[in-house]
Amino acid sequence: MYKHSNNKTMTSGAIAAMLSTILYSRRFFPYYVYNIIGGLDEEGKGAVYSFDPVGSYQRDAYKAGGSASAMLQPLLDNQIGYKNMQNVEQLPLTLEKALQLVKDVFISAAERDVYTGDALKICIVTKDGIREESVPLRKD
Repeated sequence: MYKHSNNKTMTSGAIAAMLSTILYSRRFFPYYVYNIIGGLDEEGKGAVYSFDPVGSYQRDAYKAGGSASAMLQPLLDNQIGYKNMQNVEQLPLTLEKALQLVKDVFISAAERDVYTGDALKICIVTKDGIREESVPLRKD
């Protein structure tokens, strides 16, 4: 519908604004969800938007959500944001390192959090397109 009305594909920012409006319209009887939207912005850079249940949102460089987010976010802060680290060279995150980090954090979360599922589906969004990868989390 958006494409036909505006004659262009919806951007990540437009999707975030639309989801915010949907969540805010239900603020008195909210959906109890904490959404995260990831994609590319107009400049081709990664964009991550995180939401609260009533539609308030912000753009982040990285974000964890779900039942294991309390375990995942500090690790992401350390490994990606270099928070509370001194004398560390902040190198750009390569795709290979990012994928390995995501796999490692979810495997760790699955060992400690019973609500984390048995498998991880990763959608890798690049300027060349979208590719999916599945990773089993529990080996028992």
